[in-house]
Amino acid sequence: MSRIVVVSNRVPLPAGNAGQAGGLAVALLGLMRRRGGLWFGWSGAVSDVTEPSFTRRGAVGYATLDLTEAEHRGFYTGYANGVLWPMLHGLSHLMQFRRQDLESYREVNQRFADRLVPLLKREDLIWVHDYHLLPLPGALRGRGVGLPTGFFLHVPFPAPEAVAVAPGIRGLLKDVLAADLLGFQTEADRENFAAAAITFTPAQRFDQHHLQFGGRQVRLGVFAAEISARDFAATAAVQCHAEPARLLARSLSGQALLLGVDRLDPTKGLPERLEAFGRVLARRPGRDVTFLQIAAPSREEVAAYRDLRQDLDSAGGALNSDHGEPDWTPLRLIARPQARDTVAGFMRLARVGLVTPLRDGMNLVAKEYIAAQDPADPGVLVLSRFAGAAAQLQDALLVNPHDVEAMAEAVLQALDMPLGERQARWRACWAAIAGASPEGWGEAFLRALSPEALAALPVAGRA
Repeated sequence: MSRIVVVSNRVPLPAGNAGQAGGLAVALLGLMRRRGGLWFGWSGAVSDVTEPSFTRRGAVGYATLDLTEAEHRGFYTGYANGVLWPMLHGLSHLMQFRRQDLESYREVNQRFADRLVPLLKREDLIWVHDYHLLPLPGALRGRGVGLPTGFFLHVPFPAPEAVAVAPGIRGLLKDVLAADLLGFQTEADRENFAAAAITFTPAQRFDQHHLQFGGRQVRLGVFAAEISARDFAATAAVQCHAEPARLLARSLSGQALLLGVDRLDPTKGLPERLEAFGRVLARRPGRDVTFLQIAAPSREEVAAYRDLRQDLDSAGGALNSDHGEPDWTPLRLIARPQARDTVAGFMRLARVGLVTPLRDGMNLVAKEYIAAQDPADPGVLVLSRFAGAAAQLQDALLVNPHDVEAMAEAVLQALDMPLGERQARWRACWAAIAGASPEGWGEAFLRALSPEALAALPVAGRA
């Protein structure tokens, strides 16, 4: 069985007796432990050390590189998160481009390739993750690596006219097309990428699932990221009786709980969400609803993120000033991360889950909220139609996060929804996620990347 080589911007290094389970680690560590694997990428540290560090835990090896201060500023803060992240999420007005940042972004990917090549074995499958590493498949091919190479984009991919605003994107598209398999969260992301590749590179569409580029067939696949819904449901059922959830429930005094759980990020639509909640309060006087918004700080070195924190603090203060009472504040804004298990308990208490990003690749919080509900008395998910999860969770209340009034109306509808309708909507959403798992997501991608699958690729020139 092939060894898996995962390459990602950050590596979940083992801590104590276990890895840092969460996100990408949850999806892939189980697969790597069964097959044996290597996880390669940035350590998260900034230093002048240029050689990789190695550690091993069982069958999984970890090889990490530090970034220099200049690389962190140019590659990570500058181009990856100052240009690509806003562009890919349709927020081009937040882009801040400097040519030296693009050069740093490419140089770091070249350095990753230089350090990775000596570690590769003949039977490896290489799986590259996300927008930080778009040039890496091309850099590996340029060094003679012919191993099966896949790339998965965790974030959205916009239409060609939106892609065009990012300087350097044409070269990056050519580089990522050096992969054998390109994976996306939704069909829309796949189609947008194919259109951009045809527009900005010599690529041609072979069929729905393949592009022809440089004399090769490149497979395009849709692999929606998943959670372990049954495990999360069991956790929520236990955690709703744990102390954090019991204290929260006691503080509500019978009020309905609205809950948002996000990173503090401009893509998450938090200002619009607070404005919508203000309209709910204006149309629903009294003290029968409380909104808990957890917004963990993220990328605080990026100006747009610092500005967002100030804007939310100001908007939250104004909302409580306008609608609160001496003994009651309708909004509880927590700008600190909370443990995942604790959040699961909070989700089970929440009558309404608010997941309203302006754009999102998938958004697993939406699936976690569904999994956390009590089937006998479930809450209602209000979900942005621009989150990838909306393709699966069609029975949530889907909203346009740019339409604040419509969001407020959806919240009011959720609060007043009869039990029978809440149960029916929950059952439909649960059916969409109950049989899936992160491991199944990873296995599906690796099957498509296997030598047998790649050998079955269509022959150029034959439909």
